[in-house]
This record gives sequence, C-alpha cells and structure tokens, in this order.
Amino acid sequence: SVLLPNEEIILISFFCIHLESFTTCQQTLKSNMKKKFQSVFEGITKSGNQSFLNEIYTEQIETMSWKPERAETAIRHGDIFIPSPEREEPIKTVMTTGMAGIGKTVLTQKFTLDWAEDQTNQDIQFTFPFTFRELNLLKDEQFSLVELVHHFFSETKGILKFEELKVVFIFDGLDESRFPLDFYNNEILMDVTKSTSVDVLLTNLISGKLLPKAHLWITTRPAAANKIPAEFIGMMTEIRGFTDPQKDMYFTKRFKSKKQASLVISHVKKSRSLHIMCHIPIFCWITAKVVEDMLNKKDGEELPKTLTEMYIHFLVVQAKLKVIKYDGGAETDSNWSPENQKMIKSLGKLAFDQLQKRNLIFYESDLAECGIDIRAASTYSGVFTQIFREERGLYQIKLFCFVHLSVQEFLAALHVHLTFIKSGVNLLVKGKMKSKEIEKRNHESSETEMYKSAVDMALESPDGHLDLFLRFLLGLSLETNKRRLRGFVAQTEESLAINKDTAQYIKEKLNHHGIEKSINLFHCLSELNDQSLVEEIQQSLCTGSLSAHQLSPAQWSALHYILLSSDKGLEIFDLKKYCASEEQSYVSTDGVSFKKVPNNNNTITLNCLCLFRLSGCNLSEKSCEALSSFISLTTSSLKDLDLSNNDLTDSGVKLLCEGLMSPNCELEILRLSGCLITEEGCAALASALTVSSSHLKELDLSYNNPGEAGMKSLEAILKNPSFKRDSLR
Repeated sequence: SVLLPNEEIILISFFCIHLESFTTCQQTLKSNMKKKFQSVFEGITKSGNQSFLNEIYTEQIETMSWKPERAETAIRHGDIFIPSPEREEPIKTVMTTGMAGIGKTVLTQKFTLDWAEDQTNQDIQFTFPFTFRELNLLKDEQFSLVELVHHFFSETKGILKFEELKVVFIFDGLDESRFPLDFYNNEILMDVTKSTSVDVLLTNLISGKLLPKAHLWITTRPAAANKIPAEFIGMMTEIRGFTDPQKDMYFTKRFKSKKQASLVISHVKKSRSLHIMCHIPIFCWITAKVVEDMLNKKDGEELPKTLTEMYIHFLVVQAKLKVIKYDGGAETDSNWSPENQKMIKSLGKLAFDQLQKRNLIFYESDLAECGIDIRAASTYSGVFTQIFREERGLYQIKLFCFVHLSVQEFLAALHVHLTFIKSGVNLLVKGKMKSKEIEKRNHESSETEMYKSAVDMALESPDGHLDLFLRFLLGLSLETNKRRLRGFVAQTEESLAINKDTAQYIKEKLNHHGIEKSINLFHCLSELNDQSLVEEIQQSLCTGSLSAHQLSPAQWSALHYILLSSDKGLEIFDLKKYCASEEQSYVSTDGVSFKKVPNNNNTITLNCLCLFRLSGCNLSEKSCEALSSFISLTTSSLKDLDLSNNDLTDSGVKLLCEGLMSPNCELEILRLSGCLITEEGCAALASALTVSSSHLKELDLSYNNPGEAGMKSLEAILKNPSFKRDSLR
C-alpha cells in the first residue's frame, strides 16, 4: 500500500521514539551492570577487601564438548555464543559445570562486565544475569517472562517485544535451585506476556518453547547438571580451575614477600591433598589466610599438611579475629570463649542439617529449624564473615550461605564429631543420611561404628557429595587434631586402636569399588596418617618389581592415586609393564586415564608425560578419541606417542587427527606402525600435519597399506619445514 505523507511521518516518528527508548534502556542497563560487576570480594562479602574484577581475573581452562563423539577443545568465556565453522547450527543453550568455588559465578560476571563495557559480544542487545538463589524467593509467585525481566531489571520497562531482540539469559547456580523443573509435564507456554509460575517460565525458556531465539547460559555443580535433560543443552563447558603455574602465580601475588610465597608454594606441593585442592581458587585463598597467620607467629608450629589440619587452623584464625576485633581481648592459648563455642556449634548444626538436604543457600526459615533466630544469624555473619555470610536478595530479603561448600562440610563433620563426644549419639544412623549398609548391621554406639557409617554413606552416594565430609570427620578423630581444638573439643583417651580399625575397614572397601571412590578413600587414609599402601607401591615402583599380575584391586587403586597426585609427574610410561597384552584395554574418554575393562579398577592417570608407550595394547577407535582429547589439552606435555601394533584403522586415525590439529598439541614423534591404516587414514594425517601449528618431526607408518593415493597424500607432509625426508617411514 502507498503511505500518505502524514502517515509516513507518524511512523517515522514512532520508530525514532522506539529506537531512542531502546537505546536508553540498553545504555542504562549497561551502566548499572558495570557498577554492579566491576568490583568483587575475594571469598567474603563484608571485610572490605574489594578488588576490581578486571585486575584480578585470571583466565582459567574452560573446555567444551558440543558433540559426544568429538574431542574437547579450549574455549574462552566470551566466545561461547560465537558461531564457528565446526558448529553445524547456532548454540542456543550452554551449560557450564564446575565444582563449588571453582569460579563459575565470576566467569558469568566477567562475561556480563565485558558486554557492559562494550568489549565483547556487541551483537547481543541485552544480557540478563539471574541467580537461582534469588529466583527461589519467587517460587510461589506468578509472572510473565516480560514481568520477570522488568522485575529484576527495571531499566528495561520500556521494552516489551523481547521476541525481536538478541538477548542472553544467564542462570547462575542450578545446584541451588529449589524448583521442580519438570520439563515433560509442565504446561507449554509460548506467550511472553502470559503470567504463570517461575518454574513453568524456566522450563519453557530452557526447552526453547518460550522465546526460541534467546541464548541461555546455565552454570551448575556437576552433581546437579542432570536437572536439565541433555536434549535441551546445545553445548557443555567445564571450568577446571587453576593450572599448576596459575597456583604459583596466585600465591606470588598474594604474598608481598617472595620468600614467603616460595615457602607456601613449596609446602603445598609436598602435600597431595593440599596441592590437588589448590586448583580451586577459593581454597588458595583459605590456604593463604592460614599460612599468613601462622607465619606471623613465633612458636614455629608446622604448616598444615592435611585438609583437616588446614580447616582447623582456618577456624582458629576466625575465632581469634573475633576475640581481638569484637571482644576487645588479646590472643590467648584458647580463643574458644563460651560465646564462640555457641556460635560454632549452631553453625555446625545448620551445616549438617542443610548438607543432608543438599542446600547451599539458607533462608530465615532454614535457620529457624536449627534454633537460630535472625538476629543471631546476622551476628554470626558479622563476626565470622569469612565462614558464614549474609547477602541481600530481592526486596532486601536476607540470604545466608557458607563462604564455600568445603567450609559447610567441615563444620557439618565437626558437629557430628562433637555430638558423639558429648552424648555418644551417632547422628549418621538417624534420619535421611542412614546408609543401606548400616541398616544391615547391629549397631554399637562406638566411635569406630560412627566412622564406618560415614564410609558407607560416602561410598553409596552416587555423586560423591559426602566425600569431603568423610575426610574431615576421619581427620577430626586424630589426637593431634583434637589438641589443635583444645578448649573446644574435650580430650579423650588415645584412639590409635580406633584409627587403625577404621583404616583397615577403608582398605577392605578399596577392593570393591571403582576408581573414583577409591581415590577418595586414599585421601581418607591420608587424613588418618596411614600411607602404608601408597608406600608399598612406591617402593615397588622404585625397585622395578611392580607387576600387573600381582596387583590386587586396592594396589591398582594405589598406583592410580600415586600417578594422579604425584607432584613430580611421570616422564615415561610404558603401559605393557602394567597390562597383560591379551586383556582388552582402552583409554578412557576423559582423555587423561587408561582403563582396563576386566574389573574396572585398573586405572592409570597420565601426568607430565613426555613418552607414552601404548604399543600392542589392544587399543581401539575409542582409545583414539580419548587420546585426541588428551594431546589437545593445554596442560599436555606429551612429545612422543607410540601406538604401534594396535588395530586403530582409518576411523581411529581420523579421530586422532583432531587432536593433532589443535594448536595446543606439542607432539613431535608419532608411531603408527602396523595399525591397519589405508589411503583414507593417510589422507587425514596429511591434512592434519600440514597445518602451520604442527610440531611433528617424525612419523612412522610402516607396515600399513597406504596404496599409491595414500603415498601421494603423505608427500604433502614433507612440505612441512620441520620434517626431514628420513623422518617419514
């Protein structure tokens, strides 16, 4: 139709007003986002130690896997929605997993801040960061999607047509969600203006029925990832925390004195438990707080060597700060005043009760169930700010949480421990945490029985949510640790016999559980100062007397534990020394371990390998998939890989090529002699090894059948200046 002049002017005027409103809303939102996210608190929210996010942010290794059959690759937080040639279709929904304290929330804050500061993703018109801890407060209320956005982001009230915009919704902390999230039985909703429950809004938004063009980013701990069906997730990413160099960098920045920083770095590397835990940024902070306090003392006390020792010292530091700062007193041999004890015991009960319910965020009603009134809670969060904190949610409603999940687990273990010492009551045989194994046994109110109960519960947990709790509980049983809590924990008779019985019970369990469970049991033995199994395997490694035919499942687990946690790493690993050649074997899909099929306990982890011999180990195509992932990791230092005499075939070689093309791959020698490779596999190798990033200097393809076409393909490899003509066999 032909527009009349007046009508045209009206439409142009309307368009300009709409554009001006849109621009104003966007700029106001960005301005507020910059104010909100430009500064962060490290570990705590009330101590005043506020830092600029851009100054302290350290890029962590984040890996993605957008198709199960493809090797994982590294990805930056700002690129998760940017299309690449490898992706067959745009990614709508991304889920990022990572353990508590690994930096998921900071990652989303950095993404939002970069967008607000016009640094990245400027094709995105609006970014809306939500947290489940705040959405939980609206569980019983009704909203339309438009109303929900306006509710949290009042700057956008001039925007009604979100269907026409490119927007990103961030939902941080799925593991804290208290919504049922029933994706298959909730009503279907496609109207952004129709009011319904927040639960229905979330399931329709995530499934793509509501606002199908919007991008979503969801963060969660791994245990809660299955709350959303895999069919609704376009790409999975994982934050793996600090690498070893980044750990060193953290402590170097944290301590002004290079001597102190060097001391801490050296000490952490000597302890398997501490060194492994320090890949979590917030654990580095806890370690720094404890070590800083201890270095200022003149009593020469040794630095903590186990996880339990570290957290006991952390608790002591907080109690001491409370005495000095709030009570006007001086540091004494015992900082466990009656008021301090009451606070810690109350927090311990809260920690244990909420751990049973798997809650990380607590509301006033949760505190009331533990007999804590809101005034007392505010006092706790004001005094023990580095243990327990208070936040302001929607409508200024108070939210409470522990500074980190491990702190909650430690206090929960302390509560169970104190309750037993005081009353003889084993809390683990009551209520929801009771294990099936416990129900089969006749109970004795003994300390040993309590520890066995805890071991059984942790082993029965499918996602390992009680692993740290168990380690802390066992660590608290040592007399040395009880003495560290003198004045708070009553002294008991020497418990060497109890510790010995518990350690023996753990060793028996090693023979009946998979490797993931076994690794935690070794950490438990470490907390009990029992290193006998590990020392036995270490001695065998040193003397060269280790044989796969002689190893029990427990000893296989010990070998895996040593290789996983050794700070020295392993330069050469010849798998045939540990695996009988006639047994079917494969490299696991995490790209880091080797598994043997028969009992599923025989797992060996590769750390700092330079030479990896897998010749004649019955590897398959699946092995190539995992190896491809491994050699493409930024942490891989593998230079020489021998895969000779395995039936990899062309399909396996193609999978391996994906890793060879990674810019992170530093492989220099690759042996593929006798691997059933034809012209198709040779063509794939030629394509992969002619890329400029390839470091390969030697390739052995003898005893394969490339044919004339394959030979012509291989000639292209020689164009790589790194190659010498006699380096291609």
